[in-house]
Amino acid sequence: MTKEDLRIVYMGTPDFAVESLRALVEGGYNVVAVVTMPDKPMGRHGSVLQPSPVKQYAVEKGLKVLQPVKLKDPEFIEELRSLHADLQIVVAFRMLPEAVWSMPPMGTFNAHASLLPKYRGAAPINWAVINGDTETGMTTFMLKHEIDTGDIIDQVKIPIADTDNVEIVHDRLMELSGKLVVKTVDNLIAGTFTTTPQEEGEVTAAPKIFRDTCRIDWKQPTKKIYDFIRGLSPYPAAWTTLNGKSVKIFETEKDATTADKKPGSIISDGKTYLKVATEDGTLSIKAIQLEGKKRMNIVDLLRGFKIEENAFFE
Repeated sequence: MTKEDLRIVYMGTPDFAVESLRALVEGGYNVVAVVTMPDKPMGRHGSVLQPSPVKQYAVEKGLKVLQPVKLKDPEFIEELRSLHADLQIVVAFRMLPEAVWSMPPMGTFNAHASLLPKYRGAAPINWAVINGDTETGMTTFMLKHEIDTGDIIDQVKIPIADTDNVEIVHDRLMELSGKLVVKTVDNLIAGTFTTTPQEEGEVTAAPKIFRDTCRIDWKQPTKKIYDFIRGLSPYPAAWTTLNGKSVKIFETEKDATTADKKPGSIISDGKTYLKVATEDGTLSIKAIQLEGKKRMNIVDLLRGFKIEENAFFE
């Protein structure tokens, strides 16, 4: 079977998933349909429907698009079956029911943004940075019942620099994902692949991130807070409060200075720097956003915002 003969159904939703779809389409692979989330209501009254990035690309390329509300819907299952796909590929999509993932004769593989079995779950890139990992990568694996547990087909690694935030790592992995997906498809076509079961003893979790997850605990060591902030920057962003109002922090630098102050205490000259006391030192804030204001660097903030004496973040 050639790549032109192989019938592929592609499933994905966000920007991250566009790169792999683009690699397949531009590589001449036979993508017979794309499955993505229903358009999202936007605007004040939800009257404007926003298509997913994957849908936007698929429509631009004239691909058939399916947008089921429920993946177990009999009409969707029947329409999917009528496509006679040989292979399904999933990148950043929903958990599939067995009726969907087991349908094609060559199975369904997923491209996941971690070195499985590390960081199974919804936010693998964030948690790799938050935990201070020095490397991550992409994994392709065959789907089975439990989420992110299938046998590994292929993996590729990248380093995480100490200065990388989650956006930098996300974009690097996104670019890598297209190459890995194409390589995996080629190996499936050629039959030149083996799968490896995941080591259950090495499993770590990457649960979905909520607003409460993003609150900074200033009682932690400097390095831990530093990694936490870059692991959530620029989105959804780590936050704290000042005088009862929310403050997002996007960029910091570790500071060698020790401060005999309560964690969360603000240290500033009111002009050029703003540091925060931690459990074992201080953290220098470089980019910040006050509630109701835009993001700005610390010098610009201090030019128009007075830090009260004995102020502290909570």
